[in-house]
Amino acid sequence: MKQLISLGLLCVLCCFYSCNKTVQNAKVNSPDGTITVQSGIEDGRIYYTVSKDNTPIIGKSFLGFVLKDGDFHEGFKITDITHSSFSETWEQPWGEEISVDNTYNQMIVSVAESGGLQRKFSVVFRAFDDGIGFRYEFPEQENLKDFVIMDELTEFSLTGNHTAWSFPTYTTEYYEGLYKKTLANELDTVATPLTMKTDKGLYLTIHEANLTDYAAMNLTPIDEISTLKTDLTPWSTGEKVFMKAPGVTPWRTLIIADKPGDLILSRLMLNLNEPCKIEDTSWIKPGRYIGIWWGMHMEKYTWAPGPKHGATTANTMRYIDFAARHGFSGVLVEGWNYGWENDWTREGDKFSFTRPYPDFDMETISRYAAGKNVKLIGHNETGGATINYESQLDSAFAFYNRLGVDVVKTGYVSALLDHKERHSSQYGVRHYRKVIETAARYRIMIDNHEPAMPTGLQRTYPNLMTQEGVRGQEYNAWSADGGNPPEHTTIIPFTRGLAGPMDFTPAIFNFENPVFPNTRPQTTLAKQLAEFVVLYSPLQMAADMIENYENNPAFEFITSCPTNWSKTVVPDAEIGEYVTIARKDRESENWYVGSITNADSRKLSLSLDFLDKGATYRAKIFKDGKGADWKTNPYALDIEEMEVNTDSIIELELVTSGGAAIILTKE
Repeated sequence: MKQLISLGLLCVLCCFYSCNKTVQNAKVNSPDGTITVQSGIEDGRIYYTVSKDNTPIIGKSFLGFVLKDGDFHEGFKITDITHSSFSETWEQPWGEEISVDNTYNQMIVSVAESGGLQRKFSVVFRAFDDGIGFRYEFPEQENLKDFVIMDELTEFSLTGNHTAWSFPTYTTEYYEGLYKKTLANELDTVATPLTMKTDKGLYLTIHEANLTDYAAMNLTPIDEISTLKTDLTPWSTGEKVFMKAPGVTPWRTLIIADKPGDLILSRLMLNLNEPCKIEDTSWIKPGRYIGIWWGMHMEKYTWAPGPKHGATTANTMRYIDFAARHGFSGVLVEGWNYGWENDWTREGDKFSFTRPYPDFDMETISRYAAGKNVKLIGHNETGGATINYESQLDSAFAFYNRLGVDVVKTGYVSALLDHKERHSSQYGVRHYRKVIETAARYRIMIDNHEPAMPTGLQRTYPNLMTQEGVRGQEYNAWSADGGNPPEHTTIIPFTRGLAGPMDFTPAIFNFENPVFPNTRPQTTLAKQLAEFVVLYSPLQMAADMIENYENNPAFEFITSCPTNWSKTVVPDAEIGEYVTIARKDRESENWYVGSITNADSRKLSLSLDFLDKGATYRAKIFKDGKGADWKTNPYALDIEEMEVNTDSIIELELVTSGGAAIILTKE
């Protein structure tokens, strides 16, 4: 990512305190002065607090670790406190806007054990206008070299019994859960991002940034007054993290927002990741694509070879022709390579990532796609066999690079990696990073399914385009509970979506299900269109079979909607109720709006004050039609056009689990 303006260290306030001065507290404010982080020592334990406008947000919360060779959280004294400030604006090669402001005040609190081994670490606090981040840094030292973390004791002491949206970590595979609304004191051990609403109307999200060679953070309650403690995903042998000094942990993050939409607009997590390490990013390109995929779920096709094999040369060319006609950048093909004929969730080590089935002529297909200005998107399902995949990474990515395949969708459908380690453990995190870094060397973009929860790594490696880690559209094909409930997509923008782009795969147009008749998208067609805007992904899949798009006037919205944006605004939202998001195309002056609701019908007034003043736009509105109802009449759709400007207000009437999608073309 190109750095536009770097003011560097605007000021360094030399506030060095020696251990002889017995400093017991310190504080740092956000640049606008509204957020304050304080730190200190109590009974030999280091703690921090957070407040906004002098109102406590996080009460006294203790920090530290349990190491394999003993406690590392008490007997501390503060040895140094330093303050500094930083401001820059950096540019994203793709994203929800072009430029990102990164301005913060920093405080580093260094502590050491008063006796014994006199081991030490520092806690680096950064205060932004929209929240805070902090991490541990272990300097080089004689008595702490290679060490094993058995538990991280980082606490978040909530100052009230907040409303929370969460799902339990260890009983939810691949983070593909339905978020449940509960009180904080009723939480299980939950995954982050954890989003909460306080009784004073503030919105909080706890997550992490820059998860590198460490275990993913979960949160577990430790008392009845809503104190949450970090719970790191363990190795199969019980250890949490193997570390070396010097070294750092991921950042622990807290977004503090006055309204739900501000959570979506926060870039705190991205700012706490390292700048781009890819020198030339010109080959990294967002786009919308189609795929030989939904047909497998409908059992029209199979992944494995046979009479209904989906990944055939002829069928792929048919999809390429469709993509070329309608302006799609790529075609995803699943089931093209040897290994699907096995019990692949148990025998993932049988997958070959360079050997196509005989009825899939990859050389011919790649040439055909290139002639149509369409890219073939590779698919690497591993069945969780990471050792087998890593042994083929270089040969596979070199093969794809030669054929012009510059996007690969990876998958890890198995409860445990290599039959023993969790996806979000340090083992899994190391593997995913190796894939991303190897892909970058071969100029390949990654869409990672069954991942560790994203933490903003796309800033450092923007070839990591999008990830799953969400209960997506596929549950509307085969889930025994009938599919995703109406409120699901009004929650995930404020929970999983805050971790990064989601490969949810929207835009199903045919809700008939011959395999599971009682399972289907629990939406109207208009809501499916709106999700293309609301659920952000720079690689956005129109997920249905291509025959279901033919001659449907609603398809115009999908074929016109970009996936790379210069600006994003959230005019109105309430978690679990409704959300309206407007995004400006990066390649034109046009805007696109998606508005969706839960199981309640509602009327919303959409102000267009985000449009350019003095300009006129042509609004094309795809909305729930007369008599539309997600259960009985989901396809009813009206298309309305009108002239609008920045003073206009569009009245939206959303039916139950309905929506509206709008194209705003500047005239």
